[in-house]
Amino acid sequence: MSTNTALSRLFSRSAPPMSIGVESTWRPLHLFNLYRFTLSSLFILIYQLNDGAFPPPLGMMLPKLFYLASLSYLIFSLLAMVFIAKRKPSFSWQRNIHVLADIVFITALLYSSGGVASGMGMLLVVTVAFASMLSAGREPLLFAALASLMILGEETLAFITLSGASINYTQAGILGIALFTTAIIAHILARRARESEALAAQRSIDLANMAQLADYTIQQMRTGVIAVNKNSRVELINSAAWRLLSSPMVPTHSMLELYNPELDQLHKQWLQGKLSSGTTLSPQHDCELLPQFQYIGDNHSAGTLIFLEDASATAQQAQQLKLASLGRLTASIAHEIRNPLGAVSHAADLLAEAPELAVADQRLLAIIKSHTQRINTIIEDVLKLGRRDQSHGELFHLSVWLENFCTEFLQGHGVPAEALQCRMNTPESSIFFDPNHLRQILTNLTQNGLRHASSASNPRVEIVAGSQDKEWGYIDIIDHGPGISEEARSHIFEPFYTTEPGGTGLGLYIAQELASCNQGKLRYEPNEEHPSRFRLHFPKQRRTIE
Repeated sequence: MSTNTALSRLFSRSAPPMSIGVESTWRPLHLFNLYRFTLSSLFILIYQLNDGAFPPPLGMMLPKLFYLASLSYLIFSLLAMVFIAKRKPSFSWQRNIHVLADIVFITALLYSSGGVASGMGMLLVVTVAFASMLSAGREPLLFAALASLMILGEETLAFITLSGASINYTQAGILGIALFTTAIIAHILARRARESEALAAQRSIDLANMAQLADYTIQQMRTGVIAVNKNSRVELINSAAWRLLSSPMVPTHSMLELYNPELDQLHKQWLQGKLSSGTTLSPQHDCELLPQFQYIGDNHSAGTLIFLEDASATAQQAQQLKLASLGRLTASIAHEIRNPLGAVSHAADLLAEAPELAVADQRLLAIIKSHTQRINTIIEDVLKLGRRDQSHGELFHLSVWLENFCTEFLQGHGVPAEALQCRMNTPESSIFFDPNHLRQILTNLTQNGLRHASSASNPRVEIVAGSQDKEWGYIDIIDHGPGISEEARSHIFEPFYTTEPGGTGLGLYIAQELASCNQGKLRYEPNEEHPSRFRLHFPKQRRTIE
């Protein structure tokens, strides 16, 4: 590839345009004009301090011309300041005018100082370098060529008009080569700088877009995300975490303790390595959160990321999968056990009709009937559990429904009126629940309460309903029995766990599952006044689970 071809491609008009902003173009032009102003002012100051004379080689041949050229150079720089401030005419026009004016004024200074031998020609190198950095295409070569021709013309004019002046074409040629070299190098460096600046600007835009995307993604996550620094100050919290923590009204970048003291304690335990896995917290009575902690960075000093998972929502999803499997299981149980069980029960009934049946055989038949009935009860409970996901929630007034329930229970179970008391702690409360599920829950708990309170002198059960806040209400089922032992409390809601010989261990489990199906919670919550109390938390309105 020839040198001409290389230069042609380097300074091609198809080269990328300057990707520099407004401030990155006018500011260099302003700075170079300050350089021009300083240089011309310095020449005039030297002239004034030396009583109308310049030290060699400045103005060595024509000091008056050197002074007039410096003064004109100063006036031009002052006018240029005004036009640069107004930014009129356009940048390219002002740049070209400045470069051409510099070449003319510096050539005049060069001519009055004795030509290239004075060394003043190096000022043209600065001008060409400046022009090359702010030019595109072949303009840098044009400026270098124009400056070289002016130098050669100055040398010829000086030889003709100035006595004693010698022609120095060799030095002029060397200076011309330096000008072209400066133009090429400055243009290459400036082009690479512009490309780097454009790339940096694009990368900055990309990073800003990525940061915005990451922020949007974090804010839209269903998982709560909290970023705290090493001092436990919250630097970031997304909307999911804010909602899961009961929407705390605290100033931005507050301490984690102000958002949730329990979460702050768990964070401190995790930092000390004392937090056990699976630990949960409950900022709301309808929400159980599973926090997870992760260091930010490798040095463990940048802070901590806290992820909050809604354990109740995860549990509900698991329940749906469990119920699907349980539905298939119950269908299989009904087919595989109920038919043989019916045959056994029918055979026992036929055998009981035998006229010569011994007393011992009658006792054995009674045991067979008792256990077949128990097995049938277990099957019916499991079938009900398999159908527990078929919830049909309704919004209704609790006071009227509760009054009807108590009346039906007393009539249907033959219980004296004083054994069951129902009352409302608030004038009125609505409830969003499946009425059949609610009836099954209260029937189960009331029967259990009457059975466990039978040892008391006056066995009775109280059903008390009320409101906790605008969104949630409660129903307490209180019996006056001895309560449940500490050892048994952690197992009472487990399936098939029972302390009674004739129990199936599914009653409380089914009641809790029915409450969960209706977005409620059933818990055993005794206190000093009521040592045996179950509380059902329920929503007053339809709630959408995210």
